[in-house]
Amino acid sequence: MADSNITKNALAASLKQLMLEKPFEKISVSDICDRCGMNRKSFYYHFKDKYDLVNWIFYTDFIGNLKFNEYSKGWDIMLDLCRHFYQDKAFYRAAFKIEGQNSFKDYVLETLEPITRYFMQGSEITGEDEEFFVVFFGDAFLSAIMRWLREGMQHTPEEFIGKLHSLGIGLAEKVLADEDTTDSP
Repeated sequence: MADSNITKNALAASLKQLMLEKPFEKISVSDICDRCGMNRKSFYYHFKDKYDLVNWIFYTDFIGNLKFNEYSKGWDIMLDLCRHFYQDKAFYRAAFKIEGQNSFKDYVLETLEPITRYFMQGSEITGEDEEFFVVFFGDAFLSAIMRWLREGMQHTPEEFIGKLHSLGIGLAEKVLADEDTTDSP
């Protein structure tokens, strides 16, 4: 592993430990550096701030390892994302509590955009409708994940995604049934 990655991983491990002990807003860059025996200069060489470090952790652990061509359907990506959050639930529960301009929630929402576009492949939704769907689905999925985390992940990732999938199918069936009754004289 390159020295740069060793440093970044040490800073990440330090932040993760601290986030288990106290709220993110009470953690300073000095706290992170002190915990892993590094100086602030090393931190700022790699990250612009502690928000950047949180996002880097998610990117490195999950997004950077995504290989879209290995998925046969969008639901599989969503399941892997939920499995990832489930494996490191304490960190992600704390990360989603971060508020403000550089919130983790905003970063995850940005990363959901290409996943949602992949999810939509083969659909007939295009143009403005596609943009509306991407925003709507990203917001809805992120809200569901955040609630799932906040409420202690009572369902396994498989159960959680299964419920979302069933909900989507049920809703689609209802919409189609309503369309059939509207079209008939």
